[in-house]
Amino acid sequence: MTAERQELRERIRYQAGERFTRDEKTAAIAKDLRESEQSVERWRRAWREGGMDALASTGPSKLPRLSDGRFAELEKELTRGLAEHGWRTSGGPWHR
Repeated sequence: MTAERQELRERIRYQAGERFTRDEKTAAIAKDLRESEQSVERWRRAWREGGMDALASTGPSKLPRLSDGRFAELEKELTRGLAEHGWRTSGGPWHR
């Protein structure tokens, strides 16, 4: 998820949190925010336990599978091109 998308998701959770303070129904919040009731209820539980701070973004949901070093190595190899790795560049794509 991009940083922009994470920020958007956090803003949506905060909007829900504001509505939790007014004791609005989960179904109404979910409909207005275009979220599932299940998500809104999960946010409500977090909000009950930790307030608005519990709705803050915790960063990316997954860590990258490749380290920065391995990613740089992969990028270097990709820039070398198909022929450097034993693939023909004529006769159609992806032929050995």
